[in-house]
Amino acid sequence: MRYIHNQCLDPAFNLAAEEWLLTNSETDIFMLWRNKPAVIVGRNQNTVAEIDESFVQERDIPVIRRLSGGGAVFHDLGNINFTFITHGKPSEGLDFERFTKPIQEALQTMGVQCVFSGRNDLLIDGKKFSGNAQHFHQGRILHHGTLLFTADMTDLSGALRVDPEKYRDKAVKSVRSRVTNIASHLQTPMTVTDFLDRLMDNVSNGSAPETRHLTKEEIIHISALADTRYRTWAWNFGASPAYNFSKRTRTPGGLLDVNLFVKKGKILTARLFGDYFGVKDIGPLEAMLVGTPHTRTAVQDRLATVQLEQYLHDVTLDTLLDCLF
Repeated sequence: MRYIHNQCLDPAFNLAAEEWLLTNSETDIFMLWRNKPAVIVGRNQNTVAEIDESFVQERDIPVIRRLSGGGAVFHDLGNINFTFITHGKPSEGLDFERFTKPIQEALQTMGVQCVFSGRNDLLIDGKKFSGNAQHFHQGRILHHGTLLFTADMTDLSGALRVDPEKYRDKAVKSVRSRVTNIASHLQTPMTVTDFLDRLMDNVSNGSAPETRHLTKEEIIHISALADTRYRTWAWNFGASPAYNFSKRTRTPGGLLDVNLFVKKGKILTARLFGDYFGVKDIGPLEAMLVGTPHTRTAVQDRLATVQLEQYLHDVTLDTLLDCLF
């Protein structure tokens, strides 16, 4: 078993590190890592349906898709991520408890009693502090999980808050759970870095001093993968399943009923119904939306020079953007 303490805090790099180690290593691996604030969505999710886009943009929080399934999660420096990579086949099925057991045992040595619950969660006193997911690749399995230690619960709820009724698709929806931080349950207070060291020491059975870091060669390959996949709009948003978006909003100019069909992250059809007034027919404005990525920034850039008053009386660009997301 190779034990890695990955000290990089860049979420795109860290997700790329998992993929590169999964596909390019035959060694069993246990890795601990943290991310700067980021939203990490599941492989099969509709990204825009899982996030509060205004919230993440205002705070410059990156949104990145991971390889594994499951729901969206919020990462920050108060959250520790753990990764196991070993041999495994899809025919053997998903076995989350196999990989969460070492985490449970480590927490028990610190006086924290937790249980495995549901499909893939660890709970303390009925509250979730760890979600887990898995991905198979050519006889190898990647299991990773979150460990909320001193996570910012305000940012966690703000970044993931969105109205699910706006989006109708077949993508996997995140399940919002009551959550808690591990630090609140420790008998002896400790910092997140102290906890990380204790966790590594327990899982590695005392071989933590031999913990290895990523090599220079690995960092070069991982950085390239981060740039070509995990920093791209095509992967993080464009890979979302097709979906229909609908929203009815009462604006100063009247009722606006937005209906969009989005595929590969781009608007394919747009209809704007309502009892609004306009000098020009709404068709050309709808046509301007077609082909535009369904992100607030992209739509804002597309319509920045359009005289909206000609199409939607008393509706500003900011108001229209609120209607489109």
